[in-house]
Amino acid sequence: MKLNSLFKMTLAGATLLLSAWYSHSDDKNRYTGWSEFLGGPERTHYSSLTQITTENAKNLRVAWEYHSGDTTGQIQCNPIMVDGVLYGTTASVQVFALDAATGKELWKYKDSKDPQWFNTNRGVTYWEGGDDKRIFFSAGQWLYALEAKTGTPITSFGENGRMNLRNGLPDSAKDKFICSNTPGTIYKDLIIMPVRLSEGPDAAPGHVRAFNVRTGKLAWTFRTIPHPGEYGYETWGKNNYKNEDVGAANNWAGMAVDRERGILFVPTGSAGYDFYGGNRPGKNLFANCLLALDAATGKRLWHFQFVHHDVWDRDLPSAPTLVTINRDGKKIDAVAQITKSGFVFVFDRVTGKSLFPIKEIPVPTNGVPGEKPWPTQPVPLKPAPFSRQTLTMDEINPFAANRDELAATLRSIRHRNQFELPSKEGTLIFPGYDGGGEWGGPGYDPETGILYVNSNEMPWIMTIVDKPKMDKLAMLPTGERAYVQYCTACHGADRKGNPKSGYPSLININTRRDRAYIHTLVSNGKGMMPGFSYLKPAEKDALVAFLFGEEKKEAGSAAVEDKFASVPYKTTGYNKFLDKDGYPGINPPWGQLSAINLHTGEYLWKITLGEFKELTAKGIAPTGCENYGGPVITAGGVLFIAATKDGMFRAFNKKTGQLLFETKLPAAGFATPSTYQVNGKQYVVIACGGTKLGTPKGDSYVAFALP
Repeated sequence: MKLNSLFKMTLAGATLLLSAWYSHSDDKNRYTGWSEFLGGPERTHYSSLTQITTENAKNLRVAWEYHSGDTTGQIQCNPIMVDGVLYGTTASVQVFALDAATGKELWKYKDSKDPQWFNTNRGVTYWEGGDDKRIFFSAGQWLYALEAKTGTPITSFGENGRMNLRNGLPDSAKDKFICSNTPGTIYKDLIIMPVRLSEGPDAAPGHVRAFNVRTGKLAWTFRTIPHPGEYGYETWGKNNYKNEDVGAANNWAGMAVDRERGILFVPTGSAGYDFYGGNRPGKNLFANCLLALDAATGKRLWHFQFVHHDVWDRDLPSAPTLVTINRDGKKIDAVAQITKSGFVFVFDRVTGKSLFPIKEIPVPTNGVPGEKPWPTQPVPLKPAPFSRQTLTMDEINPFAANRDELAATLRSIRHRNQFELPSKEGTLIFPGYDGGGEWGGPGYDPETGILYVNSNEMPWIMTIVDKPKMDKLAMLPTGERAYVQYCTACHGADRKGNPKSGYPSLININTRRDRAYIHTLVSNGKGMMPGFSYLKPAEKDALVAFLFGEEKKEAGSAAVEDKFASVPYKTTGYNKFLDKDGYPGINPPWGQLSAINLHTGEYLWKITLGEFKELTAKGIAPTGCENYGGPVITAGGVLFIAATKDGMFRAFNKKTGQLLFETKLPAAGFATPSTYQVNGKQYVVIACGGTKLGTPKGDSYVAFALP
């Protein structure tokens, strides 16, 4: 054999070995994983995989589809993949493990001790310590620990394998609604848990808490509604910390962690009650904040508040994103946070200093009687907002058959700027309650510094009314009274709901559901609906009897105590500003996808996301549509996203926004995809649960790959 040929063979062999080493270096075997929620602790939605490219993405095909058999609601899960096993959840939070290459079910777990859970769920958390490998997930008020290999509960954790998420909260929270939609964040032997709470005056306090991953014992607590002597206490009423009629300021959207520095980044939501704050005067720290905490101890390092004294439900909608910014020839490790109102804020991770100018602007202060508005709000001067924030009369939907009616509505309500206060005449919430930016969150490319964010342009209308007087409520039968107090804001006084806005009719509910199902919903909640666990059994029975048309019409006689007398108002419900055909009452775009250069704050590109086929067929350019669930970004140059109401799965060129691939899913994918590699093949997986926004139901996960 010639020396030249031998050299070529040796070089070829070495190249193959190096290629194999690099492609499998994540876990030193044949898997390149997606082992954490949103791709990693930085929550960047980014993968270094390159097999699927801008050139071959058009050739993607379905590799496998897994049917869970569970069509009870939405599937918002971003599944994880570890050692060739895909872990995810069904609509009713049954956890499963699949062979990641074939979709074959390996195991499925559901707690037989509890009724079916209907809270939305966005995934699970993986932890390992030597041979101890665990899957953590939440259902209702419980955090569970399972053996990753078998799905068997780890009985040494908490109470025989599960821990009550109320642990570490004060006694005032013992009967209040709590669940967790979003996977916990791991730091060493700690799991720090997001929690979803009520948004009314009955909300529990949203304290951030870390638990030991082995035992479930409480490790530390950071109080987001400070107690006397703690930083921020003076930004509330002096007794608000007692949680009598003020609560929340919770993290529900998830967290990010800089494990090298030991810094945990926690975005928080608004204080409860969401739409009136006369009983909680002040800025209300640490509601609506990005908190930088010592991950080991929970000690506050720095914070920034995005909305002072929030009365618009401007929760921070997604986990923050850890990024690196080039500035004056230097690299700065930073953290980016999107908002429902369409802003991107960027801060130095260590110091909390903003990397773009922020201005405190004066805002309206003409609130309802008793309100104590804050006179200014912070606005970043760069990047420009990724969603519209104001509407003019010229922006009414030009295709609407009832355009004059829409214009009259807009003229009759407060709508001139995004900080118009809640009012009895009605106030435009734009971007809407869900954003703007929503829980799917942005993707980030660490190679280029580009942030990718999908957004909604859906206006809503909030109207404040006086609460019913207690003496009038006292005259109602127990069940009807409970309905008026707790249900009318969403389902209406006539029980017809608002299906266009996502709130179902309860008329003739007894023909569609049984008593046990309704009892479970009232106690535990479903989707956006919180549970009313603090209601007495007799009140729940009476409420179900009223809904079933079986409650006697006898007038009540007992005096009714107003537990939340300091909140004198309620809303008429969550109402979208829609035309008579159910389309947004404003001109397109109604959904967008934006690419923002975080080094400069300038936009690389912006496109509409989604369409209504029936409007396109009439010659109307794609309008975009509502979308929930984020993107995935890859080193192969491709951005993957489902999210849209139209039920499509799409791939875009991340540099240009050019559409590379689209296909109809079996049901809309209101979730963030995951991508991973097994045995040399790259897969992209999306949960297809539909249901949300009135879309058809589904029960599957679909994996795409190249032929």
